[in-house]
Formats: sequence, structure tokens, C-alpha cells
Amino acid sequence: MTARILVVDDQEGIRWLLSTLLEDAGYAVSTATDGQEALEVTAKQPPDLVLMDVRMPGVDGMAALERLKQGHPHLPVIMLTAYGQVPDAVEAMKLGAADYLLKPFHNEQVLLAIRRALERVALVDEIRGLRAQLESAVGLGEVMGTSQEIQKVFVQVQQVARTNFTVILQGETGTGKELVARAIHQQSDRRNRPFLAVDCSAAPETLIESQLFGHERGAFTGADARREGDFELASGGTLFLDEVTNLSLGIQAKLLRVLQERQIRRVGGRQFISVDARILAASNVDLQAEVQGGRFRQDLFHRLNEFTIVIPPLRERRQDILVLARGFLGQARMELKKPIRGISEAAGKLLQEHAWPGNVRELKNVIRRAALLCAHTIEPEHLAILGDAGLPPTSVASLDEGVARGLSLKEMTRDAVADVERQVVERALRLTRGNRREAAHLLHIDEKTLRTKIRGLGIRSRESSPDFGN
Repeated sequence: MTARILVVDDQEGIRWLLSTLLEDAGYAVSTATDGQEALEVTAKQPPDLVLMDVRMPGVDGMAALERLKQGHPHLPVIMLTAYGQVPDAVEAMKLGAADYLLKPFHNEQVLLAIRRALERVALVDEIRGLRAQLESAVGLGEVMGTSQEIQKVFVQVQQVARTNFTVILQGETGTGKELVARAIHQQSDRRNRPFLAVDCSAAPETLIESQLFGHERGAFTGADARREGDFELASGGTLFLDEVTNLSLGIQAKLLRVLQERQIRRVGGRQFISVDARILAASNVDLQAEVQGGRFRQDLFHRLNEFTIVIPPLRERRQDILVLARGFLGQARMELKKPIRGISEAAGKLLQEHAWPGNVRELKNVIRRAALLCAHTIEPEHLAILGDAGLPPTSVASLDEGVARGLSLKEMTRDAVADVERQVVERALRLTRGNRREAAHLLHIDEKTLRTKIRGLGIRSRESSPDFGN
């Protein structure tokens, strides 16, 4: 890939000379006349290297260097200085300059200094990338497991991370989609830029446009000041759109336009603003099924679907259950400051046999609660929340009661089904700490249906937020 170099000098002749030299050498060149313009150009599109004069009117090279390194600490800057300004060059090196050249300079000196600076950056990036791969793989292993199924996910993360592909992360609630998104960001060339996660199901439809694209002052009631949207805030980095299927068709159309044109316009604004955010989108339902059902735009699906990673549910990778449980127990042990020895064989068997509809999030909450309840070792009685530790089957209880009341088979079956349904809904609400939106996702029904079930079954619930990321 052609390196982009920004030449900053107040003398037109030097800008022309350096631009010609560098373009002939195969570099892409842009220019600025002073430090302020250099800062503005870099903010819009960071170059790979800056070649900048020390003495310029307005914002000089030293001030511009200091501000550039604050916003772009790994950007190599080579300073140009006259013979009588060597102390300035030394000070520039203290501020983070990669090198300095004395005027008048030879063409070969310039090219050699640039080549060396870019090679150093490439080497540091490679080392940083390898370290990020190692750290993210270890981190993912601790919170997602080490099974063959998860290893496939790790390989896909490594394959796509260093690209600019838009990625769809497909998986049930609680499987760890945001963790995978963060791992992709950490292994990418954007790792030193922002990572923003947007819950597309949390913001009301009337506000999601403002959240994504920003708004100007006075754009709507309550817009007392201009606000940059998440696309602007994540520019240069990664924007993670969680539960993207919750976006309305109207917002989907605007999102598609932004992805195609790489420009946004704030609500109430007229100016188009260039943005450069990599998009990672997550869904806990089959996006293709949503397209076929008319709930998700087909053109947006194809624009997002440059690469797909499917994260398997915990029940399909049981090898990970005890590995993760022990890891979560270690975290709980530190949090609670309790000398918990471990998980008994009987309790481990219950963990292995459970269906885990809430996936890794459910497992973490179950272990955390069991650690609180136990004295030294987690036993089956500390896992009663799973619903299968010493509790009689609801259907049997309903049968005994039905016979005593003289009910018919049809009536007993109806009551048994209602009892089971109540237990399932209550359990889903427990797993999501009363969050009805999450519970509805878990049960594969819409929130309106869940509210009807709660009222009809006489269930009391409370709103709360889960503490484990998607």
C-alpha cells in the first residue's frame, strides 16, 4: 500500500520540491502551509508520515508537533531545520519527532530518513499486532473457552482483523458478541483509535438517528448544543452496532447511505462530514430470515455481510462449561474475598447437563451467585437457580394436585402447561435480572407478547441490567 506523506512548509518552493521528489519515489503527497493547516489535514485523514519545517508563521512546527503527538502518538514526524536551529531539532526529538533533517538537504537524505521512519513504524506495528493477537486470544479464551468451536472463532478473528471488512457477528444473547468485536478491534490497525459500542435496542427510535449521526443546536426540542454522533466519535476506529436488527427501516436506509458514501449529516445540519469508522454489526437472530420477513433491508444486509462470524451457543460446546465456570469462580473468589476451593463433582455434573439458554452470561451469573452462597466448595444446592437441583418436576406436582381436585386430563394438562410456562418465563426474567427486552430475546418472542404472558401468569418482575456483555 502506498504510504501517504504530509509536507508542511510555509515556502512554496520547498513544498513543490519535496512533493515532486516524493511523488517520483512512489509516495502519495499532500501539503500544508503551516502548523494549523497540518493539524486540520491530519484530523480529516491521518497520513503515514509528516515532513514539517520547524520555523513557520502562526502555529510553528514545534507547537504543531506537540499537538500532533497528543492526538496521534505513533505518527512519525520528521522535522526540517536550518543549521542555526539545531537546538530546536534536539527539542523536537524530546517532543517525539522521529528524526530531523538540516537544510539544505540532499534528496537521498530525505528519502533515506523517510524509509527508515516508515520501517520503524511497520516493525512497531507488527510487534504491537502480535502482542494484541496474543492478549486477545488469551482474553477470549478466559471468557469464552478453549473448545474446537471457539478456536474456529479465534481463527476467523485473526483472518479479518487487519482488514477493513464490515463484519456480522451472529449468535444468541450472552454468547460474547461484543467480546469478539473488541478482539477484532484490538488486533486491527485501528487499535489505538476509539471503539464505540451502540445498543440499537436501547435508544428510542426518535433518538437513535441523533445518537448515530449527531445533531445541531436547535434541531429538535432539547437540543441545546451541537452533539457529535457516534460515527464521528468513532472515526478512525471501530463502531460496533449491537442488535442491528432493532433499527427501523428508515434508519436502516440512512445507515446504508453512510456506509456507501462514508459521509454523515447531523440532524438539523446541512454540511456533509466525512467519517472513517469500521462497522461491526451483531445480531441474536438470523439476519437472512429477517430480510426474508421484510424486517431488514436486503441491500443493507449485503453491505454489512462482507464477513460473518457465527458464535456457537454454550450448549453446543460443553467442553467449555467447566473451563469457564472455574475462570468465573476465580473472579468471584477475588471479588468476594472468599477462600473457595472449587466446584464439587456433583455440581460440575449439573453444570454440564444444563441447557444454558442464557449462554456464557447465564453461567457467569450462576457461578457468581453460587460463590456467594457456598462456604468452601460449590455444591448442587448452591445451583438451585438452575431449576434442576432437588426440585420436583412441575408436571408431577400438578398431577398430584389435579387428582386430588378431581380434574379431567384436559384440565390437568392445561394447568401443567401453565405451570411450566410460568416457570420458564420466571427463569428467563431471573437470568436477565428482570430486563424484559433481554428475556423476550432469550425466549424468541417479542416484548409485547412477554408482557402479556407476565400479566396472564401473574408474574412480578423488575427492570434491571445484566452485567455481562453481549
